Amino acid sequence: MRPASALLLVTGVLAALRALPVDVALTHLQSRVAGAGIVGILAFGAAYVAAALLFVPGSALTAAAGALFGPLTGTLVVSAASTAAAALAFLAARHAARARVETMASGYRVFRAVDRAIAEGGWKVVGLLRLSPAMPFSAGNYLFGLTAVRFWPYVLASWAFMLPGTLLYVWLGHAGGLAAGGSRSAPEWALLGAGLAATAAVTWYLARRARRTLEGQDVSGPAAQVDEQDVGHPTAGARAALLPLTAILVFTGGLFAQSRRDTLTYLFGPPVVSAREAYAEAPETAAFDHTPFDALLKRHVAEGGEVDYEGLRRDASALDGYISGLEEAPFAALGRDEKLALLINAYNAFTVRLILDHWPVASIRDIPAGKRWRDRRWRLGGRTLSLDQIEHEEVRPRFREPRVHFALVCAARGCPPLRPEAYAGARIDVQLEDQARYVHSQPRWFRWDEASRTVHLTELYRWYGGDFEHEAGSVLRFVGRYVPPVRGAIEAVRAPRIQWIPYDWSLNTKAKQ
Repeated sequence: MRPASALLLVTGVLAALRALPVDVALTHLQSRVAGAGIVGILAFGAAYVAAALLFVPGSALTAAAGALFGPLTGTLVVSAASTAAAALAFLAARHAARARVETMASGYRVFRAVDRAIAEGGWKVVGLLRLSPAMPFSAGNYLFGLTAVRFWPYVLASWAFMLPGTLLYVWLGHAGGLAAGGSRSAPEWALLGAGLAATAAVTWYLARRARRTLEGQDVSGPAAQVDEQDVGHPTAGARAALLPLTAILVFTGGLFAQSRRDTLTYLFGPPVVSAREAYAEAPETAAFDHTPFDALLKRHVAEGGEVDYEGLRRDASALDGYISGLEEAPFAALGRDEKLALLINAYNAFTVRLILDHWPVASIRDIPAGKRWRDRRWRLGGRTLSLDQIEHEEVRPRFREPRVHFALVCAARGCPPLRPEAYAGARIDVQLEDQARYVHSQPRWFRWDEASRTVHLTELYRWYGGDFEHEAGSVLRFVGRYVPPVRGAIEAVRAPRIQWIPYDWSLNTKAKQ
């Protein structure tokens, strides 16, 4: 049953990881940590210490550190946090909660053998137990406080002998983060695989040697064995069934996640993409006429982006005429800039039509979820797409152009403003640059606090941080292109702090006079 259960567990976990947007969750978490600087690292370390003291398994957090901080910083953070947790639990058991821990230890048969071995081998046995899974990390931290081992030898032995396991799990997390974050070259994968294999081999070898040494010291001798009377205990069958039942539940959950991949895709926000320029920048050979949409925007959109939806309702036939023409747009024949202008205008026109279809609404989020961004109903260039597909499959991955996030408008006040004109291929760069400069000049999307060295940013930067990092190296460096004080602050010793401006989902409608 154990091999079969292990296979089900691994299969279920892998299926769930492939279905869940782990890459998106990691990107958002990385963005928060990066924005918080050293405070984010300290917060992660404090959370790790608290989890270890509360008997929460640390392997997942250790792997997360590798994904968030990389192999070097991740190892340093986890090593420091795990050693601090080991020291605090030791001191609590020895001085603050000795009676309680002794009660817990009395029912832990392996402790009697460990106590006897430590009396003979001291810190060496502590180190060997840190390499071997004979004693769980969190429980061991408390139990060691009841033994005769001295504090500083215990701390130093724990730190040194926990390093191999820490490095292994950090490497695993780092590898998972790279796999989730996008494609890598063959040499990069080869180097990563070699490092991971070497780390695993060293950890396995050390654990094997530690186990053999501990067996020689009688740590896993009679005191650590299950009593014969336990075999017929009424709960023995339930304990034996726990692993296969858990495996079945995890496997079923993985299959369910696979069947709901479309729904789970946006569980943690927009998907991560690897942006590249997919279309040639050759002179335009064809164009699409956006004049009808341009005229509508000039009539019904104010300079600040507020939309007169009542007026658009009266002009609905003109809007529908433009949308109908989008169905036959010669997308393949268009050049790069014309393609981008077409996609942005189509997205914005379809969003306006969506609001009119459900008018009156106070927010686009009042529209049922299945009828919003994932609804495949819009015809563009002979294809039927959803708004999400236009943004995340047609625009973001095929144009290395993060300024599109200041042009694609979701009908909310927190969104960038809808321009009172249509985008045109011949002027697309000028229009996108104007949008970016406008967004960074308005308190709705950007504020700079010189006194506290804090940058207040629209959550667009948090959701799509990878797009801006891919272009400029970091979110703050992209912001610095439009805000000289931020650019100067980045070059100083201490980088500015980021705070996110709450996203206003109320409708971007024109206020009634």
